[in-house]
Amino acid sequence: MEGFVDFTNRSQGRDQLCRVTQYTCMLLSYLMEHNADKKKLVVKLRQLESNMSSSRKMFRLGNVVHALVAARKTTQMPDVVPRFCLTASNLTRALYFVCDAALWLKSVGLQPDIDKPKWQNWATKFYYVSILMNLARDWYEISWRLEQALQEVETKENSSWDNHHQELNRVKHDGLHGFLLLLFQILKRHPPLLLDLVKNLCDLSGPLDTLGIYKTNPGVIGFCGILSSLVGILTLASPHLKLQQ
Repeated sequence: MEGFVDFTNRSQGRDQLCRVTQYTCMLLSYLMEHNADKKKLVVKLRQLESNMSSSRKMFRLGNVVHALVAARKTTQMPDVVPRFCLTASNLTRALYFVCDAALWLKSVGLQPDIDKPKWQNWATKFYYVSILMNLARDWYEISWRLEQALQEVETKENSSWDNHHQELNRVKHDGLHGFLLLLFQILKRHPPLLLDLVKNLCDLSGPLDTLGIYKTNPGVIGFCGILSSLVGILTLASPHLKLQQ
């Protein structure tokens, strides 16, 4: 099992490096596409983007098993809401990887009869649901910490926290501004939660555009993809920054 974990961690690291390259190419080609002097460079960037996308599909072949193992692990979580959200996220993510593997088989000619648009649509939907479940878990964590913070106002167990309690009291009476201030403070004190929220929000741009829910452009998707990939690389390099699952 330890060897499998090491293998999947290495695969995820390579996937994130290919991903950041892919989205960097997408962003740069979008920014240069109207520049007549950069036509050849744009073609090369889009070709590299396509190659990185194909390479990532190869790295993901083992991720189906990794997602299923993660789903089995999350079913043992004591808290029902994170247990449901993360298990559903891992299962739909596993289905996404299955669809992605099928598309890779189509691209290399091993399964030419695969209906590419249909499988792409299912892959996007599974990925979309997985991200929504992750965001639901993030919101649950935020709500729980908001509730804890507001309870401090009433309990005031430690007099050394008086200034902090005064801030929270202002939050209770400042409406939206106070809520946003408290949200900022909570995310500032919990970097793993902040990074997970940023990553999931960035990941949402792609499926929203593909499914036609909220149309954007390759520049926005490329930028969000780069930011999400950098967060992924950071949490792989520093596991203490990864939100516990």
